[in-house]
Amino acid sequence: MARIHGTVRFGDDLRDRRVLVVEDDPTVREVACDYLRSAGLIVDQAADGFSALKAAALTRPDLIVLDRMLPGISGAEVCRRIRDNASTPIIMLTALGSTEDRIEGLEAGADDYLAKPFSPRELVLRVLAILRRSVTDITPEAVFDLGGFRVDASNRKIFKDGRLLGLSVREFDLLAFLLKHPDQVFSRAQLLKEVWQWNFGDLSTVTVHVRRVREKIEEDPTKPRFLTTEWGIGYRMSIQTNGES
Repeated sequence: MARIHGTVRFGDDLRDRRVLVVEDDPTVREVACDYLRSAGLIVDQAADGFSALKAAALTRPDLIVLDRMLPGISGAEVCRRIRDNASTPIIMLTALGSTEDRIEGLEAGADDYLAKPFSPRELVLRVLAILRRSVTDITPEAVFDLGGFRVDASNRKIFKDGRLLGLSVREFDLLAFLLKHPDQVFSRAQLLKEVWQWNFGDLSTVTVHVRRVREKIEEDPTKPRFLTTEWGIGYRMSIQTNGES
């Protein structure tokens, strides 16, 4: 992994991947763009919410770096509108130490967040990690079935009863991992490490993504049949081979 201007880059598997940086502070925006370009990525930029929506529709980026506080419309609202039409990975930039900001961003559909002030090198590492994960399998099998679920790891798609689920990158990672390990209980800390390779982080990330996955696979997310909670321990994918839990 070669170092370039203090940052890092992966191999040719990420060549020509496009990132949209949405940030109203021109200094922060330019620094982020410079580091991402140095990592070998194509980078577009926008300075407000409305411009972000236009740029996303025009350039169809592979990932969006999105500031939560923007003129025009908020980053959270931009995220929600993008989520209505696409599953593009989104990293939300949030205020340092604000749990509310982070949770709002995750609930709006963000895949990850980074607190300000942030290290440009860390931003690059997170962007590349998400992009790399989006083009690789997370399971040895290209396709496997479990109950009413079918996981197509090569194309990063999951079907339930024949219906394609609209999952973000992190939602796919979480659900595919749990389906690969049915009836096993994992704590939130274990899921952070095993699913996303985070040795530390905000456990609310797991809580929010579990809630979002439930909304997409359960008939009644408040009374889950599949993705259940083991109180005081963690979460379990409760499923039988006939599709009944």
